[in-house]
This record gives sequence, structure tokens and C-alpha cells, in this order.
Amino acid sequence: MDFSNRTLLFILLAAGAIYIAYTMVKDTIRKPKDATPAPAPDAAAKAPVDKSILPLQLAAYERLVLLVERINLQNMISRIFQPGLTAVDMQVGLIQTIKAEFEHNIAQQIYVSPTAWEAVKTLKEQTITIVNQVASQLPPDATAMDLNKQILEIFLQAETSPSELTSQILNAEAKRLF
Repeated sequence: MDFSNRTLLFILLAAGAIYIAYTMVKDTIRKPKDATPAPAPDAAAKAPVDKSILPLQLAAYERLVLLVERINLQNMISRIFQPGLTAVDMQVGLIQTIKAEFEHNIAQQIYVSPTAWEAVKTLKEQTITIVNQVASQLPPDATAMDLNKQILEIFLQAETSPSELTSQILNAEAKRLF
């Protein structure tokens, strides 16, 4: 049973990474077709607006990259773990932290592309799913250390983490602004 749960978790992790990559590639391919410039009635009035929004957009991408790093399970485990916690306590702490970090940065979606925001939302959901899936495989008396070991083992076996892929998407999107 342990093998099938682990396999299911890896499939979920891979499917999420493929989905993120697909949305990024789809958006990249579609943009050149849709990017035919329409004549602006007042190009002079539009230029200052773009220049004033650019710092906000860059700051939003910066904050989302920080969010991705803060909800990266490898980083969160070391911040949240306290000796004596049960696996359930750790699970609740990880999920509450993920949700709080996401909610704290939810307004950034105004300034980033739909692809970037979708990647961040997908990462949040995948991370919560991984925590819940691993926790459901543990016995009721498991410790937080048991949960942490299982989560870290999954990431050691994976080629790329969803956090790395999401960071790459955000970096690519931010570089397009230049």
C-alpha cells in the first residue's frame, strides 16, 4: 500500500509540474499571435502609465518569488518544526502557513500575468496536497519528525520541485517586462 501511495504522490507532483509548464508554453506561443500592436489613439498619454506601473509589476513578481520560497516545503519544515510536535500538529502548521502566506500576497495577482498567477495558485494547491497525502500515510501516533522525513524524501527523489518550476516561470515573466 505504501508503494501505491508514493507512486500516486509522484504522479500528482509530475502532473502539477506538467500543468504549470503547459500553461507557460501555451501563453508564450499565444502571445506572439495576439501581440499585433493596435494603433494607440494617444501614445504619449500611455507611456507615462506604463512607466509608473513597471515598478509595481516588478515588485509583485519579486514578492511572488519570495512567496514561492516561503511555501517551499523544504524551507517551511525548518521554520515550523519544534521538538515534541505530532505529525497532525505539523500538518496543520504547514497548511496554515501556506494559506497565510498566500493570502498575504493575493493582491499581487493584479500586477502579474494570468500564467504567473496560475502557477502560484497551482503551487499552493500542490503543496497542500503533498502535505495531506504524506500525512494520511502515517500512523496516528506519528511525530512531526516522521512527517518531515517523508516529505523531504519525496523531494529528494523528484528531479525538479514544483517550487523550482514556479520560480522559473516567475523569473521568465519578470524578464519579459524589461
